[in-house]
Amino acid sequence: MKNIFITRKIDEVGLKMLEEKGYSVDVRQSDSIPTQEEIIESLNKKEYDAVVTLLTDKIDLKVFDAVPNVKLYVNYATGFDNMDITEAKNRDITICNAPAVITSEAVAEHTLALMLALAARIVEADEFVRQGKYDGWSPSIFIGTDVLGKTLGLVGAGRIGSRVGFYAKALGMKVIYYDVSRNEQIEKECGAEYCESLDDLLQKADIVSIHVPLLPTTKHLINWDKLNLMKKTAFLINTSRGPVVEEVSLTKALSEGVIAGAGLDVFEFEPKISGDLIKLQNTILTPHIASASVEARVEMSQIVADNIIDYFEGREPRNKVNK
Repeated sequence: MKNIFITRKIDEVGLKMLEEKGYSVDVRQSDSIPTQEEIIESLNKKEYDAVVTLLTDKIDLKVFDAVPNVKLYVNYATGFDNMDITEAKNRDITICNAPAVITSEAVAEHTLALMLALAARIVEADEFVRQGKYDGWSPSIFIGTDVLGKTLGLVGAGRIGSRVGFYAKALGMKVIYYDVSRNEQIEKECGAEYCESLDDLLQKADIVSIHVPLLPTTKHLINWDKLNLMKKTAFLINTSRGPVVEEVSLTKALSEGVIAGAGLDVFEFEPKISGDLIKLQNTILTPHIASASVEARVEMSQIVADNIIDYFEGREPRNKVNK
């Protein structure tokens, strides 16, 4: 019998798929984020063959040394920057992710929600009402801005970026994008215009939305110099990875009026968030929930199970990332 450990609760559909195959599945019952030491302690209680991890679980040399028998780790996420991919490959350990198609929709919709909420100043207005300050209609409070006719700049035009562009076009926005290579599909479907450089996009866009993976080349992709290229009326949206944006520079830019506002679902040092950033009224902050839809979580759980079943039945897992 194959033994599988899951570091936190995930949707049950994947668990049932594994149990129907006759595998033994143990799930850590606490919803708190486990430390690396707690993960190792749990894995040493039984001889496990596979581990399902989350983005908050750091899986590196220390874990590999502690439980050398585990040869399969499947991340319940699209990203996998919590994994030491190079060391895993050196040890013939398979790493998989769970890039659910519906996740792209969920993240794109969340991106759109942040964008519209910033433009219409919805969060500020909601707080104003809840504090009992509303005493009647006024033509001059919480004046927002329309997105119709504005330019959306996509930094990254993969699955998620393309879906954001699709929605933006429906709202009557002009879509421009920057990526390492051109995407003919987004140009055809959204009429998107390719920018030859990130600097060019930042100077043109009214709203900048980031959709890139975290790589050495994308860490602090948006820094103080880049923020100063943006329009003073521009909004920045980040639903990708926190360290892509240099948080201290963003906080300074927001407080000094370099840009108008930001909608963030991810943070450079999450779960820690700068107190100065939290105090700012021209931000909307959500706790890394862009993919948190019922539909996305179900599909992610299914993908996790599919990869484990592939591996145990002698096939290369469909979402192996360290090929």
